[in-house]
Amino acid sequence: MDPNDAFSAAHPFRWDLGPPAHAAPAPPPPPPPAPPLRLAPQVGAPRELEDLVAGYGVRPSTVARISELGFTASTLLGMTERELDDMMAALAGLFRWDVLLGERFGLRAALRAERGRVMSLGGRFHAGSTLDAASQEVLSDERDAAGSGGVPDDEAGRRMVVTGKKQAKKGAAATRKGKKARRKKELRPLDVLGDENDGDEDGGGGSESTESSAGGGGGCGERQREHPFVVTEPGEVARAKKNGLDYLFHLYEQCRVFLLQVQSIAKLGGHKAPTKVTNQVFRYAKKCGASYINKPKMRHYVHCYALHCLDEEASNALRRAYKARGENVGAWRQACYAPLVEIAARHGFDVDAVFAAHPRLAIWYVPTRLRQLCHQARGSQHAAAGLPPPPMF
Repeated sequence: MDPNDAFSAAHPFRWDLGPPAHAAPAPPPPPPPAPPLRLAPQVGAPRELEDLVAGYGVRPSTVARISELGFTASTLLGMTERELDDMMAALAGLFRWDVLLGERFGLRAALRAERGRVMSLGGRFHAGSTLDAASQEVLSDERDAAGSGGVPDDEAGRRMVVTGKKQAKKGAAATRKGKKARRKKELRPLDVLGDENDGDEDGGGGSESTESSAGGGGGCGERQREHPFVVTEPGEVARAKKNGLDYLFHLYEQCRVFLLQVQSIAKLGGHKAPTKVTNQVFRYAKKCGASYINKPKMRHYVHCYALHCLDEEASNALRRAYKARGENVGAWRQACYAPLVEIAARHGFDVDAVFAAHPRLAIWYVPTRLRQLCHQARGSQHAAAGLPPPPMF
């Protein structure tokens, strides 16, 4: 046995005289980087401002200046009519840019159409704007955490929870005020023939409203307060931002015209036409731009207009007397009841028949206060004659 072979067999490190091993294959080249992922537009998201106003007569230069002010399509969709007017005034003040009348109406029409498109695609509006998917996820997480009794961990989550509670309280308060103020959204179309007489008879519908509501906005939050009425003589024009009584009586003539128009529209559409001035007529007047005609004011002075129609000479004499004494319109209004009670006494205190017999008064409901005064006068007359008191109605 060769000593070299024994050494090589016992030694763990020895030369391998066999054929060379194959080289390891080279690693495959890394894959090319994936192209950036483009997020698909959200369903119900508003379009760009240029696409939004396309076809509505808004000039590209006007759109560019609106964009320079920092307004986007989402911002415009969440703005009210007054805020849109402020934005257009800013265009005129900052850029000396005149917004054409057609552009003003075109921009509003485009915003209305875009709101309808977003709502039809399932978009949601919150405070006048759409909520994106991230906001929806945050709100859903907050609702889940609140339902399980937990609180979001990060400070932003806690801040949003507190803000949501404050907004909920403000929303509830705004809802209560909205029921009293009866606000429009101005973005919702007005249905003139949506209902019938609306239970509008004057038995409990606010015929005896306060002087401030009658002379002012009539309970609508967005209607500008009208100038107050003052006692004026026939043919006299009121001054110092006041309205005279001739103007007040002219409003009743306008209501009569609006009633005729509503009746014509109802007949053309096959609907039941109102026979008296109801809420339907007041809504139509507001739609036509006559927001100064409102139910509280017209019901407040309807007996004064009745005296003007039934006995114009007595009405003019009363106006001259109260103007000479410097009385306010409230005292003149109260004084108009007594002549009407005397007129009703000549017709058996049937004040409803007196109103129905006059063509300009037949369209108005008899004020509850006037009916009560006629009943009291008839009761006093029966008591003086030794007769039992008459029935109330």
